[in-house]
Amino acid sequence: MPELALTARLNSSAADARRGLVRLHPEALTALGLREWDGIALIGSRRTAAVVAIAPAGTPAGVALLDDVTLSNAGVREDATVVVTSATVYGARQLSVTGSALATSTIPEATLRQALLGKVVTVGDTVSLLPRDLGPGTSNSAATQALSRTFGIAWTSELLTVTATDPGPGPVSVQPNSAVVWGPGVTAVDRTSGLPGDEVVRVPERIRPSSPAPVSAVAVADLAGVQAQAAKLKEWLNLALDEPELLRTLGASSHLGVLITGPAGVGKATLARAVAGSRRTVELDGPTAGAAESGARLRQVGDAVASLCSGAGGILIITDIDALLPIEAEPVATLILDQLRAAVTCPAVALLVTTSNAAGVDTRLRGPDLCDREVSLPLPTAGVRAALLEQLLRRAPTDDLKLDEIAARTPGFVVSDLAALVREAALRAASRASREHGEPVLRQEDLAGALSVIRPLSRSGSEELAIGSLTLDDVGDMVETKQALTEAVLWPLRHPDSFARLGIDPPRGVLLYGPPGCGKTFLVRALASSGQLSVQAVKGAELMDKWVGSSERAVRELFQRARDSAPSLIFLDEVDALAPRRGQSSDSGVTDRVVAALLTELDGVEPLRDVVVVAATNRPDLIDPALTRPGRIERLVFVPPPDADARAEILRTAAKHVPLAEDVRLRKLAEELEGYSAADCAALLREAAMTAMRRDLDTADVTAADVAAAQATVRPSLDPAQVQSLRGFAAKRAASS
Repeated sequence: MPELALTARLNSSAADARRGLVRLHPEALTALGLREWDGIALIGSRRTAAVVAIAPAGTPAGVALLDDVTLSNAGVREDATVVVTSATVYGARQLSVTGSALATSTIPEATLRQALLGKVVTVGDTVSLLPRDLGPGTSNSAATQALSRTFGIAWTSELLTVTATDPGPGPVSVQPNSAVVWGPGVTAVDRTSGLPGDEVVRVPERIRPSSPAPVSAVAVADLAGVQAQAAKLKEWLNLALDEPELLRTLGASSHLGVLITGPAGVGKATLARAVAGSRRTVELDGPTAGAAESGARLRQVGDAVASLCSGAGGILIITDIDALLPIEAEPVATLILDQLRAAVTCPAVALLVTTSNAAGVDTRLRGPDLCDREVSLPLPTAGVRAALLEQLLRRAPTDDLKLDEIAARTPGFVVSDLAALVREAALRAASRASREHGEPVLRQEDLAGALSVIRPLSRSGSEELAIGSLTLDDVGDMVETKQALTEAVLWPLRHPDSFARLGIDPPRGVLLYGPPGCGKTFLVRALASSGQLSVQAVKGAELMDKWVGSSERAVRELFQRARDSAPSLIFLDEVDALAPRRGQSSDSGVTDRVVAALLTELDGVEPLRDVVVVAATNRPDLIDPALTRPGRIERLVFVPPPDADARAEILRTAAKHVPLAEDVRLRKLAEELEGYSAADCAALLREAAMTAMRRDLDTADVTAADVAAAQATVRPSLDPAQVQSLRGFAAKRAASS
C-alpha cells in the first residue's frame, strides 16, 4: 500500500475548519492512487482517518493541509511530519459518541447522524458538529437548521469524542443508514431476574414519546413536485382521524397505515411531517431504534404506541423502517409488528413509515392490518428541480440566475442534493466576497462550479462515466454515426410528444460495434453530455458473480439506478462478455440467466421510461440474437475506422489544446496515417508532445520533427482482418434490413 511522508500544515480556510478534511496536492493524490473525497489514514503519534480533497493552487506537493481537529487527532503539530496512506473505509452500522451534558440532552440522534454524515472517523477521534459540507453525499442543511433550533449557536463549537464504532475500531464513514447514538462504547444493562437473556438495555432516549414532536417547519404548499401525493395523504389522514364515522358507515375500517417510498433524500420524512401539520406526532428513527438490543427496540416502539393510544391520538412516524424491520426477520420483529397493529387499531391514531429500500422491508408490514396503502415519491423532474432551487434560494442575494439551465444539468438530484449544491455555491460566493471585500452575491458561475463537486445520492455507490463538457460537436467526422445516435437516444428524450403524436414507441437501445479504438466510448461520453444525461457505465464481466442470483440481482439494480436517475443512459461496454449466445457456456447457467434478466429489463412488464441503453462491442457476432431484436437493442450502428478526412477531423479535435508549430500540417499527416484508429491518432499527438518535452522541458510548441519521431513509436493498432470482418457484418446487416 503506497504511503507518503508529508509536512503537516494548518489549513487556514474557514470553509474547511474542523470538518475532518485533509487537502493534498494532485500529484500526491496520484502517487497514493486516490481520488478526491476518498478516505485516507493519517499516522502521527496516533493513527486517525479523514477525507481527502485537492489542495488550493500554489500548495507545495510535499505539504498536507489539516484543520486543527485533524492535527490533534493525528497527534502532530504544525510543520511536523505525518504519514498519509490510503485506507479501507467501511460504512458504519453504529457509531457511539460522547459530548457535553447539554449536547447529549438536547440534540436528537437523528440530527446527530445528519451532522456527521460523510465524515470518516476512528475510535478515540475528536469530531465537530460542523457538517463536512463538501463533496458527494454531504447534504446537511436540515442538520444545521435543527442544531441551531435545538442547541443554539453553541453547536458550532461543540466537540464530540468517538467512543465505539461497528465495525470497529475504524476507520468508518457515517452513512444515511448508520445509527449514531449517544453513549460510551460499553452498553449498561439491568438484570431483572438473573436468568440468561432476561436483560433490559438502557439506551439514550432521543425524544420521549410522551412529548409531541415539534411542528414541521415545512408547509404542504412548499412541497414542490409532490403535491398530488401530499393531497392524497392529507385526505386519508382527514378521513381516518377527523371523520372515521364516514368510513364505518360504509362498512370500512378507519385504521390508517401508509408506507411512503422513494429514493434516498427525496423528502419522504419531510412530506410526512408537513402533512401531519399541527397534529400530535411521535417520531422514531429507524436506524437508531434498529441498532439497539431487542429489548430496547421493543420498548421504544411500545412507549411510542402507548403514548399515542393513551392520549388524544395522533400520528406515529417511523423513518427508514427497513432498518427497524428488515426483510431478514428476527424474532423481535413479530412483537414489534404486533405493537404497530395495536397502534393502528387505536382510535384517532395513524401510522406513517418511510423507506428508500422497499424490497428490504419485512413483507408482513404490507399486510391489510398494517400498511395497506402506499405513496411513492418520484425523482424530481427538471421543472420541479428548478422550482426547488427557487425555493432554496428565495432568501439569498442573487444575480441573474438561470435556474432552468442548472436544473437541466442535475438529472437524478433530489431536494437534499440541491440543498448541498446551493450550500457549495454559497461557499464559493462567500469566498469570492471575502477576497474582493464586496457584497456577497450568488451568481450563475457559483452554481455551475458547485456541480463539479456535488454528486446526487441516487448515484452513490455506482460507477459512472466521466462526461465533462464534451459534446457531439467535438467528435470529428462520423456524421452518419452521430445522426443515428441523435435519433435513437436524444430525440426520444427531447421530443417525446413527436413520438406520441405519430403513435410509435421510441427505440430502447443502440448497439455500437466497430474495431477497438475507433471512438465508441468517446461517442457515449459526448452523447451523454449533449443530452445532459446521467450515465451508468458497466463493463460486461463486472456483473458476473459466482453466487447464485447475484449476477441477476446486479442487472436489476443497474436498471433500477438508471430509472432513479432518469433521464439516464446505461452504457454496457464489451457487451459480448455480458450477453453471449445462450446454450454455449459452461458456467452452470449463470450467463444464460444474466441474459434472461437483461432481456426482461429491456422489454418486460415494467417499461423503461427516459432510460436508453447503449451497448458497445467489437464482436457483434458473439451476442445473443434475442438482445438485438426489435423492441430491445434494435439499432445497430457501425463505427468504422476513420478515413483520411475523419483522421484530419480527429487530429484537429485532439490538437485543440496542443500548441503545434507552423510546420505541422494536420491534413498531410492524416493522409500518412493509414490504418490508425481514433485512439492511435490521439496517442500520436500525446507522444509528439512528450517528445517535445524530452527535447526541451521549456518548449512552447510541438514541431513537425517531434511528430515524425512520434510516428516511429506509435504504430497503428487496427487489425485489417478484424476490420474486414466487421465491414462484412455491417454489409450483411444492411442487406437483411
